[in-house]
Amino acid sequence: MTTWMDAPMERCFKLATSIDLHLASAAQTQESAIGGVTTGLIGEGEWVEWRGRHFGRWLTHTSKVEGWRPFSFFREVMTEGWFRRFEHEHHFAVMDDGTRMRDEIRFSASGMMSKIKEKIARRHLIGMLRRRNALIKRAAESEEWRRYLEASPAVSANPVRAVNETTARRWDKSVVGG
Repeated sequence: MTTWMDAPMERCFKLATSIDLHLASAAQTQESAIGGVTTGLIGEGEWVEWRGRHFGRWLTHTSKVEGWRPFSFFREVMTEGWFRRFEHEHHFAVMDDGTRMRDEIRFSASGMMSKIKEKIARRHLIGMLRRRNALIKRAAESEEWRRYLEASPAVSANPVRAVNETTARRWDKSVVGG
């Protein structure tokens, strides 16, 4: 899926790493982040455990950020969950008129009737991705992006490495004289 945005690539990338934006886009599935990075921005090597109502039941999905090239690419890989395999790649490119964000999802279902499960899951994932990308686009092209990115002081302090709030809480200002 490709989404075009009239906004800087760095902003679009950071919005795509926002746990809070993801939660806002997944309100209809009552999604919550229950483990790992649960708020702020997720970064390289970090993980998040999601819980939401999908296919009429409560499911959990844990993914880890394994690929990371700010501000052009990151990849999330499922470590635990409903799928046999699940990878989500996010690609960003500067274009003449803004930023192109391209999502690639690869997955396979497990168990009996896996092909039917995959067909149903594909439709469900496309709907979720459309809602998420529409919110990223709306936020990136307006002042709404500040709601997701200015809440974390680490965003402006270190633009290359998105630091989550857990890391920020562990930071001891007295060590660096701040």
